[in-house]
Order: sequence, then structure tokens, then C-alpha cells
Amino acid sequence: MSEIQIQGVLQQMRALNRANGIENVAPTLGSNDTSEQQQQLDFAASLRDSLHTVNELQQTSNDMQRRFEYGDRNTGLPDVMLAMSKASLAFEATNQVRNRLVSAYQEVMRMPV
Repeated sequence: MSEIQIQGVLQQMRALNRANGIENVAPTLGSNDTSEQQQQLDFAASLRDSLHTVNELQQTSNDMQRRFEYGDRNTGLPDVMLAMSKASLAFEATNQVRNRLVSAYQEVMRMPV
């Protein structure tokens, strides 16, 4: 995943947080008025909210698929395909973020103390 794609995913996560009423309170470099614990909570909250959003997209996609299969006239094939694509893209982005976090963790663990 390139730097541009990572920035795009981060922008989407920030937009989702703003839509959910969560403001980005990440401190600027050199800022001493925000504690490390608050930073960890903010990261954990944004990660948790992002995972909930991906889960909701997948549930919506599955629900639309099921309704289309049962012949619901209000559910069209383009809507189902769009919902499936959104869910797939969100899951793939989440998987890439997870891979980056695991890689960073492994790199930190290999550092000499």
C-alpha cells in the first residue's frame, strides 16, 4: 500500500470520526498538555469506531444480499453490488491497517533494549 493510499485511508477514518461526533484530538509534536494515556485512548477509540463501521457495512451488505435473493422489489442489483463493494473495500483497508500495525509491533519488539 503506497503512502498516498495510506493517507486516503486515514482521511476516511477521520471523516468517519467527525461524522460520529468524535473530533480528532491527536496532539501536535512538542505539545505537553496532552497526556500519553489520552493519546492511547483516542487511538483506541478511533480504531474501535472504524472496526464498528466496517462491521456495519458488512452487515448491511449481507442484509441487502439476502433481501435481493428473496425477491424484495425495493432492493436492486446495483444497490447490492455497491454495498458489497463498499464492504469489501472497507475490509481490505482494515486488513492493510492491521498488517501495518503488526509489522510495526514486530519491528519494535526486535529493537535492542
